[in-house]
Amino acid sequence: MRIDSLELDGFRNYQRQSVCFDPGCNVICGENAQGKTNLLEALVYLACGRSPRTRSDREMIGFQQEAARLLAQVQARDRLFRIQAELMRGRRRKLLVNQVPVKTGGGGVYLTVLFRPEDLHLIREGAAARRRFLDAALCQLRPRYAAALAGYERAREQKTRILRDYDQRPDLLQALPEFNEQMVRLGAVLIHYRSQFAQRLHEYAAVHHRECSGGREALEVRYQTVSSVEDPAAETALLEEQLRRHMDAHSGAERSSRLCLSGPHKDDLLVTIDGRDARTYSSQGQTRTAALALKLAEREIYRNAAGEYPVLLLDDVLSELDPRRQEFVLNRIAGGQVFITCCEEDRLPSLLGGTVFQVECGTIK
Repeated sequence: MRIDSLELDGFRNYQRQSVCFDPGCNVICGENAQGKTNLLEALVYLACGRSPRTRSDREMIGFQQEAARLLAQVQARDRLFRIQAELMRGRRRKLLVNQVPVKTGGGGVYLTVLFRPEDLHLIREGAAARRRFLDAALCQLRPRYAAALAGYERAREQKTRILRDYDQRPDLLQALPEFNEQMVRLGAVLIHYRSQFAQRLHEYAAVHHRECSGGREALEVRYQTVSSVEDPAAETALLEEQLRRHMDAHSGAERSSRLCLSGPHKDDLLVTIDGRDARTYSSQGQTRTAALALKLAEREIYRNAAGEYPVLLLDDVLSELDPRRQEFVLNRIAGGQVFITCCEEDRLPSLLGGTVFQVECGTIK
């Protein structure tokens, strides 16, 4: 998979920009707040129809602009695709692949793996950060997962409103079983896919962590969901039954607390190093190595699923790593198209080859 060219019009701080990319390595240099991250955001948005930075399309439209347009020429599966997004204030966005409307950005044409400095803290953060990591990866990889996640979140939002307001409007409780059942049915789909992905994640991440640590440490990644689910890899019908039992057992507590206490919206990835909880007991260097291993594992999973390497986006992440971990990453990103942002080009082009682009005030040179 590779992005041959990109056109931006009214997107963030890009007034009008057209650029052709190297099929290998693209080093995007510039001072802070010039538009480097905005460029990567556009590439992610065209791939999956959502921004890694905001939930609102309006925020990506430039100041004093009424609309923004993004257009990419992409090579994938030995075919050429033209992917376009039109964002408009006060109106629904338009997403097209080869002029055909699609519901999600890129229509699954190409995949991206985005690695940002905040991802280095993935292990130390709470469960919500690791769920976001799972969801972002699976939404690109499995369209059915993306649809199930959207439906689950809508049902949970409705249930939360009922629990919050039912004392003033007792009639709302009549709709509670319907939303419970939606969460059970869609939650089973989420658990099924998360379990499969976590297993692959463990297999690849364990290898990367072992190599980066010089064979001294063993990493384990384990998926954790609600306690009534005995085997997350089971068939969805069985998962539904176990989720329903868990939800019934917590119904009283949910009404008392006015919160949704039962369901995969509380899932987590448990990461251990040499058998100890990495979040609690590991050093900063160990947790960074583990985070690197997870992101590189994500790339390998995409490659095996699609038969091609995804587009790898490294957003100023190398500056946050010590020289040893920098070398580890740079030695493992060959084989696909890569975008690396940095403040100074330094030695990256000599190590990786490719093309250097300078970004200044929303202009790419």
